Amino acid sequence: MVRLNCKDYGYDCQFVAQGEDISQVIEKFGKHTLDEHGIEYSKEGLMQFILRQ
Repeated sequence: MVRLNCKDYGYDCQFVAQGEDISQVIEKFGKHTLDEHGIEYSKEGLMQFILRQ
């Protein structure tokens, strides 16, 4: 399972995107960070977050 926790990336936020499909998790997390924090990450950048876990 792939999991991205907003708090793990410096945000005071409890949002978690998780699932079996990496592309769906990246899409959910990217949408959240743009909508809630005003920061747009590239899909490649989010993939690096996942690979570093």
